[in-house]
Amino acid sequence: MQKQSERMSAVDAAWLRMDRPTNLMMIVGVVVFDEQLDFARFRATIGDRFLEFPRFRCRAVQDTVSASWEPDPAFDLDQHVTRIALPAPAGQAELEELVSELAGTDLDRRRPMWQFHFVENFGRGTAVILRIHHCYADGIAMVRVFLTLTDLQPQPAAAEPAAPQGPAKKKRRGGDGDGTPWLGRLGVPGLGLVQKAYAEGAEWFGKALDLTRHPEQANELAKHALGIAAELARVATLPDDPPTRFKGALGTRKIAAWTDPLPLAEVKTVARALGCTINDLLMSTAAGALGSYLRAHGEDTDGMTIRATVPVNLRDPAAAAELGNHFGLVFLELPVGIRNPLERVFAVHAAMSALKSSYQPVLTLGLMAALGMMPGQVETAAIDLLSTKASAVATNVPGPSQRLYLAGSPIARLIFWVPQSGDIGLGISILSYAGQVQFGLIADYKRVPDPGAVTARFHQEFEKVVCSLLMGPYLKTGR
Repeated sequence: MQKQSERMSAVDAAWLRMDRPTNLMMIVGVVVFDEQLDFARFRATIGDRFLEFPRFRCRAVQDTVSASWEPDPAFDLDQHVTRIALPAPAGQAELEELVSELAGTDLDRRRPMWQFHFVENFGRGTAVILRIHHCYADGIAMVRVFLTLTDLQPQPAAAEPAAPQGPAKKKRRGGDGDGTPWLGRLGVPGLGLVQKAYAEGAEWFGKALDLTRHPEQANELAKHALGIAAELARVATLPDDPPTRFKGALGTRKIAAWTDPLPLAEVKTVARALGCTINDLLMSTAAGALGSYLRAHGEDTDGMTIRATVPVNLRDPAAAAELGNHFGLVFLELPVGIRNPLERVFAVHAAMSALKSSYQPVLTLGLMAALGMMPGQVETAAIDLLSTKASAVATNVPGPSQRLYLAGSPIARLIFWVPQSGDIGLGISILSYAGQVQFGLIADYKRVPDPGAVTARFHQEFEKVVCSLLMGPYLKTGR
């Protein structure tokens, strides 16, 4: 157990200070069970496994310069694992309403900023809602943390206690994926320098300054410095996203929605037939849904492209189980104005291919580290500037391919949302689990009061791709 304060990394401190009443920096997740979950066993699982990570017993304390992790002297698990009963019988609409309310409610900053809400009376089963502040960990780390809570069977055999730094490696725990998001597999320029800097800390940067002793390092630094400088100029000159109903003043009310999942095998088959990646296809489907929604509300989308900021994993695989934030961002163009579904897939594929040689992930991670050491007004101004260049945050995370058990019960569905920063009011999440692909959307009520009308279009847009593909002749001329 952590017994003394620990300095927070500059990147984590930047996320801590990024909160606004209109955009809280919380990761929100929903775990759905088709049967009733045993509360006592669930609470014990959180106490035994989640708290193996000492940081979850710590609260975030800001000071004039940065922030620290400070053990909560009055830590009480009952403040973090609560029970909520929906009015029976409750379905998805009632659960979405509860998730929406919690997504717009701040966490208690006097305590560690995370909570599990055990939701009873959800259909014939149970739901669990997780809320955790982004400063504790990014989505990749949280997937690994979640896997430590799960098993591959209802009654797992006894196993050794999990090591705090690497519990995700235990064989008895669920999941066979590496939890790496799609862009994290790209050959990000400068990634080796980033991973080395994280591994050795600020001392490495000091050594890098002594270039006379490390000429090979000097050449590498110079090469990447030029690339990063060019990328900075490009990002700085990106035009603001076009004015749509997705852009504008935000409120404090958030609305969450999700769809029935798509079969992952079908998605893979269609992507293979089109010669693109699964992620090209899914992000194109999301772009189609957003464009269709805009046109249904009378907006002209002809020739329109909006951007989504997308996380890129920069985590060293050797430190994959560590908490904290180790990711950069890229600005992905979503061609919402292209109505032809196959044309749109190829446009997204081209946009993603262009990002393969981008320094944007390294640039944005470095920017977050710098902002975490600057006055709050500087960080606010920088986030405001960046948020004008995008209309949404989009995250696609591959989860475990087989069904998992939590506290003895099988998990039926997983949904999650990452927070939106600055004045961005729309969050798209895509998560694969047990052979299914789950779409979710969270939106600011002032911008999209009916996100269910968007999520309903995800299936429609995917079916349009399938139908167009089956037409055959277009595929030969539509590229």
